[in-house]
Amino acid sequence: TQKNLIGSAMAGSVGGFNAHASNIVTAVFLATGQDPAQNVESSNCITLMEETDEGDLWISCTMPSIEVGTVGGGTSLPAQSACLKAIGCKGGGETPGANAKQLAHVVASATMAGELSLLAALAANTLVQAHMAHNRKPATSSSK
Repeated sequence: TQKNLIGSAMAGSVGGFNAHASNIVTAVFLATGQDPAQNVESSNCITLMEETDEGDLWISCTMPSIEVGTVGGGTSLPAQSACLKAIGCKGGGETPGANAKQLAHVVASATMAGELSLLAALAANTLVQAHMAHNRKPATSSSK
């Protein structure tokens, strides 16, 4: 909560109070043929985490303006169409907008998972180690 609320407020955030919602939104958008320019509005997100009275973690991601579509544009590209089909969101749906609504739920769910993952890594102080372990660049030697 400190990072999301206080950190975002101190940074002058306009798009919400979250750890990195825009990264997840962009990834899902690219995979499903959405317009990446809609990331700005669609990444508005407030992520909250609290401990319940039972000692469990309660998490919510409120995303009031996810803009997605499941017909036309990039959704007809082969890879993006296959992704939409795999997650059950290809085409218009039984009722108009049903698949777009389901895709918005997928975006929010993926965002929540990403928020939980990043905040857990920050809390456990393992973020840097994970980046170093999965770095794609070979290690360089500073002594030659």
